[in-house]
Amino acid sequence: MDYDLSKPHEECGVFGIYSDGGTAPAYAAYNGLLALQHRGQESCGIAVCDRGVISYSKDMGLVTEAFNDKILDDLVGQMAVGHVRYSTAGGSVRENAQPLVMRYIKGTLAIAHNGNLTNAYELRHELEHRGCIFQTTIDTEVIAYIIARERVDAPSIEEAVRRALPKIQGSYSLVVMSPQKLIAARDPHGFRPLCIGRLDNSYVFASETCALDACGAEYVRDVEPGEIVVVDSNGLRSIKDPVNVEKSLCVFEYIYFARTDSYIDGKSVYEARKEAGRLLAKQNPVEADIVIGVPESGIDAAIGYSEESGIPYQKGIVKNSYIGRTFIKPSQSERVRSVRIKLNALSSCVKGKRVVMLDDSIVRGTTSARIVTMLKDAGATEVHLRISSPPFLWPCYYGTDIPSKDDLIACQHSIEEIGKMSFADSIDFLHLDNLPKMMGGCSGFCDACFSGKYPAPVPDYLIANKNYDYCTPIKRF
Repeated sequence: MDYDLSKPHEECGVFGIYSDGGTAPAYAAYNGLLALQHRGQESCGIAVCDRGVISYSKDMGLVTEAFNDKILDDLVGQMAVGHVRYSTAGGSVRENAQPLVMRYIKGTLAIAHNGNLTNAYELRHELEHRGCIFQTTIDTEVIAYIIARERVDAPSIEEAVRRALPKIQGSYSLVVMSPQKLIAARDPHGFRPLCIGRLDNSYVFASETCALDACGAEYVRDVEPGEIVVVDSNGLRSIKDPVNVEKSLCVFEYIYFARTDSYIDGKSVYEARKEAGRLLAKQNPVEADIVIGVPESGIDAAIGYSEESGIPYQKGIVKNSYIGRTFIKPSQSERVRSVRIKLNALSSCVKGKRVVMLDDSIVRGTTSARIVTMLKDAGATEVHLRISSPPFLWPCYYGTDIPSKDDLIACQHSIEEIGKMSFADSIDFLHLDNLPKMMGGCSGFCDACFSGKYPAPVPDYLIANKNYDYCTPIKRF
């Protein structure tokens, strides 16, 4: 796998399992992380607990690069937590790989986190002034310190988590492992997904249902916003305090982040993407010969567009699935050629045809222009660009690396100008008011990157410093 530098990325994926003894936790975590690899490709890790002793292995790179049979055979225990990471806050270094394992006065805990804290800067500096020494630059360590501090006086680890969570703000889906218990928690807004599965008498937590499928677990339900779920030798139980905020699941999970075969909060990702394509076909019909999709998520929208419009769906673009990690950060000269390394037009399909091309988003606009040019070089007579999300107009502060407004093409140019810059014969984005229709009429999702309506407070200094570093003093406004 590789990272398309023109696309937004989610911070990571988390996995946890409490085994009944019939399932090897490390291998289950490995399979789960393979299924979640699309959520993070910078680093990965697995921690296991064996009779109260937590051991772990983590490294930079893909899951298949970081683990082998020998490493997994050495990770023996009853519980495991796993993590795949893409950095949105904190640097891309081995020290920031998760799960984080912390030894403190009450024992040991391991924690894996998906999301971004909006008050991490204040919390970190408060802890530093109390003598805490940080080994990483990620906000996950802030969460771990707060849980550890609360555990000193709390009667149990789950009560420590319960006391800690009101102190942190922003987005988080957590899996926490203590010597005896496995705990999952989701922020009150439910920004990031987290689900529960069952494998015989074992319980599994994962960012997406595709990870449950990968380890053979049956989907039970999603962790609710604001809920803490505890698994130990007595089984599974829930702790849920009243939530006074509206649910705000990131809508981009359905548009791009999640794997096609996943269900997020009970809704099919595949069906949501197909519905986006249908809505685009209704919004702005165009005469064409074929409909194609940019792999991968654009394909689902293209199928929906084809079904609604009656225009045949064809493959159109072939993706190279075997690109090495050197493609992740190419030089500028390589970046110009990168679209042909990753994608190539199927000339026998598009030659002499009027093409409708579906893609999931446009961030900076450079990749769309290269793909349209590639299709026309392959003989397409017309290329009509359809985007299955609204234009990006606002950065994200809840765990997605959507950049500042200066880097968002829709903040600098009109839709018509974007179409011309992309060399498309026409262009259309999914209308903002069609997002609820894409979700089947459901409410309770965050569309702040499109609308600018942030469901949770964002500090002024964070807005002024989109690409902040927790370790560097920030100018306050």
